[in-house]
This record gives sequence, structure tokens and C-alpha cells, in this order.
Amino acid sequence: MTQSPEQTGDQETIHADMWFDPACPWAWITSRWLLEVEQVRPVRVRWRVMSLGVLNEGSDLPQEYRDAIDRSWGAVRVCVAAEQRFGPDVLGDLYTALGTRFHNDGEPRTADTVRAALADAGLPADLADAADSTEYDEALRASHGEAMKLVGEDVGTPVVQVEGVSFFGPVVTPIPRGEDAGKLWDGVRLVAGTDGFFELKRTRTRNPVFD
Repeated sequence: MTQSPEQTGDQETIHADMWFDPACPWAWITSRWLLEVEQVRPVRVRWRVMSLGVLNEGSDLPQEYRDAIDRSWGAVRVCVAAEQRFGPDVLGDLYTALGTRFHNDGEPRTADTVRAALADAGLPADLADAADSTEYDEALRASHGEAMKLVGEDVGTPVVQVEGVSFFGPVVTPIPRGEDAGKLWDGVRLVAGTDGFFELKRTRTRNPVFD
């Protein structure tokens, strides 16, 4: 859902929605890119949740990847619980706290790490209990479903929507910084906003770089 632009000085602020699962390293890089974009373009990001667990339900996956997907439910459930209790504005700080610990610091995806991330984000530790509960799964599935309605079922995380244009990705590493981030934003919006455009892709030759 994209709100009407707000007037900020002599530029209009554009709201971009990004759906994420905190377990996904590629979504993490995209999210850090969008924070860079906020510094060089009149863009403000609103954070939404989607789920690798929901996305891969029923998929035939290698066991190691299946185990990682099964573990991913915990953190995203905690994100939904935090959003339900305190509103969507808490998601940005919580995502940053979780992603920094998971990806930059390489901490294990355990309850202790989630509780530490909650503390980093100024949120109560008892939200970590949601990791092992299905209480928030209906809300999680609904948010995930919103993203899938925008881009279809054959993509992953992240999903971005801006001014009625929606797309998966971009998948990029390392994180574009400064004006490079802005140029990528301009290009992605141009390409994704072209009527009838669907795909632009090449084989990944690098692992995620979080610096």
C-alpha cells in the first residue's frame, strides 16, 4: 500500500514498502541499500514481513536448506508479534537488530540472539516467546500473501513496491552506497515501471557481502 506523497521542503517524499524475512541474507543487503537510498533520494521505507517458511511450503528442498527454512520461522514470527503489539514503526529497528546479529556478526539463530536483538531495538524480551508459537501465523501469512499478490508466486524475498510498481529484489552484493545506491534505485524503478517488463537476470558469482 503506497500512501500519497508527502511534501518535504521542495521535494515530495515517496514511500517504498519492502517485505522481508530477517533470515534472508539477500533481503538484508537490499534493505541496507534502501537505507542508503533514503539518504540520497526523497524516499522513505516502510517495512513489511514475508516468510521463507511460507514461501517454501511443500517444496522439495535439500535437507540442509530445509533445516534452515524451518529455523527461519522463529525470527519472523517475533517480528509479527512486535508489529501487532507496538505497530509497524518498530519493524525497522527490530529488523536492523536481527539482521546485524544474524548476518554481519554471524550469531546463531537462537532464542538468546533474538532476545538480544529485541533489547537492541528497545523491545521487551517476552516477544521472543512468539518464535515457538503459531499465534501470529495468520497475520504472517496475510502479510506474505500481500507481497505475493503483487509479484506472483515464482519469486522470493525481498519484494519492494513503490508508487504502484512492484518487483522482487534487486539481488545485489556488495551494498551500493551513496550516489551509487541512488543510481541503482533510479534504474530499478525505470526498468520495473516499464509496461510488460518481467525479468532481467544473470548467474550469481559472489556470496553475500555485508560490509
